[in-house]
Amino acid sequence: MYRPFQLDPTAPPGVATPVVEVYRRKFGGLEQAQQLIDHVTTVAAQAGLSFHLDRAVRANTMLAHRVLWLAEQRGVQAAVNERLLRAYFSEGRDIGDPDTLAELAAEAGLDGAEVLTFLDSDDGVVEVGAEMRRAAEMDIAAVPTYVFDGRWVVPGAQDPEVFLRVLERVAEMEAELEGAAAEPGRRDTA
Repeated sequence: MYRPFQLDPTAPPGVATPVVEVYRRKFGGLEQAQQLIDHVTTVAAQAGLSFHLDRAVRANTMLAHRVLWLAEQRGVQAAVNERLLRAYFSEGRDIGDPDTLAELAAEAGLDGAEVLTFLDSDDGVVEVGAEMRRAAEMDIAAVPTYVFDGRWVVPGAQDPEVFLRVLERVAEMEAELEGAAAEPGRRDTA
């Protein structure tokens, strides 16, 4: 299950900016921006992914998150998420544009006309906003961030060994909690 988080909630709605330009400003120049794009492209290729950040455009992602919320309600969130990611990272599509979102969502199993009607309403705004506030309360600041059991947070892309250690530790702590709760004569004083 995917939850919303905006890396840049200050990105103006309706404005698509080439990622290379955003990175140039953020990281101190075109050379630094290109190095970052080249590095991410290389790492992605090593994992079998086709990234073309040189084509990517940054946009305000609130509408995309609302579409993902709708997709979750319809049982196709994973397919829609995959389509939006490919559109952004590989195709340079503007995932802040309602018509583009409707087209992409339709390719992944939603009705494009329903998506446009949905985006023209306030449906999902409260729910997506609540999820974003929850992410802020959990101090989530990176994409991806993985949350286990609603409380264990692992930020950023990690090696599989990190996830194995986290899952082992979560299982240990859950077993300890279950064991403490099952102790005869134990009373919680909280």
